[in-house]
Amino acid sequence: MLRGETVGLRARHEEDIPVLRAELYDDVVNSSRADSRPWRPVSPTAEDPRLTVDHQDEETVKFSVVELAGGTLVGGATLWGVDSHNRGAHIGLNLLPSARGKGYGTDVVAVLCRYGFVVRGLRRLQIETLADNAAMLRAAERNGFVREGVLRSSAWVMGEFVDEVLLGLLVEEWQPTSNA
Repeated sequence: MLRGETVGLRARHEEDIPVLRAELYDDVVNSSRADSRPWRPVSPTAEDPRLTVDHQDEETVKFSVVELAGGTLVGGATLWGVDSHNRGAHIGLNLLPSARGKGYGTDVVAVLCRYGFVVRGLRRLQIETLADNAAMLRAAERNGFVREGVLRSSAWVMGEFVDEVLLGLLVEEWQPTSNA
């Protein structure tokens, strides 16, 4: 497990999947805001590619996020679009509603940065988030990410186009926290 100040990133366990599905992906609004693909219902017995881990896929690394204090599942995190040639990747995270507003997002981003830069040897990490996602913008900027641009009206979310903010962090700009 990769440890931060308050959360750990560990392998996805089978018992995590029903919780993540019910609290994150069955929520149409949340799922529509978190995924660039349109929401669609997925049966509880179906293999959901957003939740299951494909160990052959070298470009996507999925983690479950747990509180260090008690081991409670609080969300999911992903390093995706891993490009070993250009040494870059994208960061994504999704916290359960009960875990939001507790500073976990900032800690998850810090741990993903350590994983990307130290473990994977990447040079650049990138985050794309909706312009009104103040929590993700704050978590990214607290970890040193710089706003590089706005993708105007680039995301279709619940009946309207919204802007996305593009943020980037280079390894030489990264300042790891004590645990990360």
